[in-house]
Amino acid sequence: MHHQLIDTGMAGLAPNELDALRENLEEQRRFRIEQLREFGEPSPTRAVRLREQRSAGQQEVHLRLAATARMVLADVEAALERMDRGRYGNCHRCARPIPLDRLEIVPQARYCVRCHQAREAER
Repeated sequence: MHHQLIDTGMAGLAPNELDALRENLEEQRRFRIEQLREFGEPSPTRAVRLREQRSAGQQEVHLRLAATARMVLADVEAALERMDRGRYGNCHRCARPIPLDRLEIVPQARYCVRCHQAREAER
């Protein structure tokens, strides 16, 4: 009996599933780049005016949002690089495939749910 092998891509993902995940990642990358552009430093005179208008709390929120955007962008770019290298979709801790439903929610995920929870518990 002859079995035909079907290429399911990385971590058992079908090519159309990988394409959808890549598009999601690229959309997130575009959004975060635009978000960081909006957080960009305004002109010096405008910066002084904005600093005077903003409360310390608003400045703290602004800084945290920018830091979060940079972190997510780095994770998204790392996931796209893993895709390009054929290493996308496997847990970095246990090496098992990350389930599609998790990747659809968090396409830049490096860990399966079990390993992610274990890492969080260790912190």
